[in-house]
Amino acid sequence: MLRRATPERLSTFSDGVFAVLITVLVLELRPPARPTFEALLALWPTWLSYAVSYFFIAIVWANHHYLMRYANDTTPSLLWFNFAHLFSISLLPLSTAWTAVSGLAPQPVAFYAAVFFLVNATYVALVWELIHRIPSRRVLQSVRGSMSVRSVTTLCLFAVAAVVALKYPLVGLGICICCLIGYLRPEPPWVEEQPDGTEQT
Repeated sequence: MLRRATPERLSTFSDGVFAVLITVLVLELRPPARPTFEALLALWPTWLSYAVSYFFIAIVWANHHYLMRYANDTTPSLLWFNFAHLFSISLLPLSTAWTAVSGLAPQPVAFYAAVFFLVNATYVALVWELIHRIPSRRVLQSVRGSMSVRSVTTLCLFAVAAVVALKYPLVGLGICICCLIGYLRPEPPWVEEQPDGTEQT
């Protein structure tokens, strides 16, 4: 009998991708040409875009880490949904660098918000691949309902941010930052994990 494919290797590979992306973000940082604080402050678009991207990757990793707890085995669909999610995240260093170099110009910020939208969309696909594995039907309904509302809301807001950024880039970026706050806690607040590993509402 064939042994089932466990998700540990998938999680380890994903963690490695997140680590590489953070490293690439850091490598994109450049010191100012002049040795003054004024020159350092002049690079505020670079620092801001870097901070937002780092925060975003941290949130995506935390949510991915908690979500993978529902994976008991690695199916082909889970593999490809996960690769799609990682692909969308891999676009973040490019969009961050373009946004920084442009000084938060409208089109780069709009592209930046569009990458956020793509990351969230692939995360939603990953969620729907995994949450049906939750053993408790009551918890399944709670998690699905919470994630559906949050996911649809943030998808719409990221889309709005991309459009708004074409006219008001700072406003579009602000919308993206506000959306990230909604993902600070991966689990719905009413789902609590018990010491024996079960969950209750």
